[in-house]
Amino acid sequence: MAQEFERTLLGGERRFTRVQVSERAGISIERAERMWHALGFATVPDDEVAFTDDDVEALRLVAALEDDKFIEPEMESSLARKLGQTQSRLASWQSAMFLEFLGGAKLSADEAIEVAGLLLPAMERLQTYVWRRHLAAAAGRAVAGSDELARGVRAVGFADIVSYTRLTRRLNEAELGELIERFEGTAADVVALNGGRVIKSMGDEVLFVADTAAQGAAVALALQDAVNADEELPELRIGLAYGTILIRLGDVYGEVVNLAARLTTECKPGRVLADRELAAALDGHPAYTLHRLRRASVRGYRHLAPYAIQRTTTL
Repeated sequence: MAQEFERTLLGGERRFTRVQVSERAGISIERAERMWHALGFATVPDDEVAFTDDDVEALRLVAALEDDKFIEPEMESSLARKLGQTQSRLASWQSAMFLEFLGGAKLSADEAIEVAGLLLPAMERLQTYVWRRHLAAAAGRAVAGSDELARGVRAVGFADIVSYTRLTRRLNEAELGELIERFEGTAADVVALNGGRVIKSMGDEVLFVADTAAQGAAVALALQDAVNADEELPELRIGLAYGTILIRLGDVYGEVVNLAARLTTECKPGRVLADRELAAALDGHPAYTLHRLRRASVRGYRHLAPYAIQRTTTL
C-alpha cells in the first residue's frame, strides 16, 4: 500500500540512483546535488534508487533555463531554493489537510489511493491557475508602474501580535493553530482588499508591501480595524516605512524593511507607527493625520523619528 501511495504522489516509480539521474539529465553530479540540496532535500546514498523520470525532466528544465540564458548561473541555486521553500510549506499544509480528511472519512487503503489520484490533478490545476493570475498581476504592475515603482520604492509594513509568547504558554496546540490561521486569513484578506501584498507570514507576524505610502497606511489602519472588531484576535502593533527596497525572488530586503521592523517593536498595541519618509509622503494627504512622537533609540537607529498615523476625523 505504501509503495503504491508513494507512486501516486510522485507520478511514477523510483528508478534511478543520483548518478544515473544526473547522467540522464545531461549535467554533472555536482550540479545535480547542488540543485537537489537547494530544493530542500537531503543527500541520497550513491546506491539508493530514489529518483523518477520526473526528477530527470526537472533537472533538464532547470539546466535548460540557464543554458538558454534565461537565468544567470549564480541564480540557479537561488531559484531552486525559493521554489523548494515555497512548495515545502504548501506541501506540509496539504498533507496535513489530507491526513485529517482520511482520518475523518475512515477510508480503506485502496480508497485513500483512489482519492489521492483524483485530488492531485485538481490541486495541480488550481495551483497553476493561481500562479498564472499572480504572474499576470505582477506583470501588469510592472508595465503600468511609475518610475518610483521601477526603482523598487515601496511602503513596507510589519503587523505583530501583542504578547504572542505569553499566548503560546496559555493556549494548547489546537487553539494556537486556530489563532494563527485566523490572524493570517484576516491579514491576507485585508491586505489584498486595500491594494497591498503579503510577502510572508511568520506565525505572530505578517510582512506586507504596498506600492504607495497611502496604500500602506490604508492597509495598516484597515488591519487594525479588522482585528479590533474580532473578539477572537489579540491586539496588533504595526510599523510602516517607505523607500527603496531590494525585491529578490519574492522577498524584500534593505534598510526600509529593518525600519518597519524596529518601529513595530516601539509601537503601542492598537497603533500604527510610520518612519519619517512615509510621513513626508503622506504630508497634506486629506485622509490621514500624522503626529510626531518623541525620538526613540533602538538597535541600529539611535535617533529613530516615529510618527503615529490616524485617519483624519471629519466633523
